Amino acid sequence: MYYGAVATTETPAARPPGQQAQSEQAQSQEARSQQARSQEARSQEAGRKRTDIAFLVAQLGAYAAEGFGERAAALDFTRPQAGLLRLISREPGQSQQAVARRLGTPPSRLVALVDGLEQRGLIERRRNPGDRRNYALHLTAAGEQAMTDLSQVGLEHEQAIAAPLTPAERAQLSKLLGKLAAAHGLVPGIHPGYRNLPEKESR
Repeated sequence: MYYGAVATTETPAARPPGQQAQSEQAQSQEARSQQARSQEARSQEAGRKRTDIAFLVAQLGAYAAEGFGERAAALDFTRPQAGLLRLISREPGQSQQAVARRLGTPPSRLVALVDGLEQRGLIERRRNPGDRRNYALHLTAAGEQAMTDLSQVGLEHEQAIAAPLTPAERAQLSKLLGKLAAAHGLVPGIHPGYRNLPEKESR
């Protein structure tokens, strides 16, 4: 302030000890709040990143299924037909009802699929020696050859999908995916799409 020609400076009054302590405490609380908000933001970001697993599995699954479908179609098979042939090849002699239970689909919905392959001479129904009321499903010689062709196509597809990975990475990924599938109750070797098999087989 100026009083005439002489300038004087006012010295700010010192804060009382209690008020200064309250100010420092408020600053400390604000710093802790900022730290908590920052940590929460990082946790949310980490949570969003973890959900990438589910998306990537779905994304790659759709891509792989579509790719195999195209390869199977070149041999005049749908994916459900190829899967049924593989199941009968691995577990021959099962009744149609047992196969339906294995696939998780109603027996009535499996009829069209079985009929179509039987009409093409790829599978046959044989009387079950243990139960004459049921027929056991087997591959014919033509069905065995078709399965050989499909197996080769499946191997080529597997190699194409996993091409960017080293053998060690492939083994590790297969193990981890198997662990996830088992934890979620999926039946090994059975595609869950059979649960929604249509009444009539479409080509």
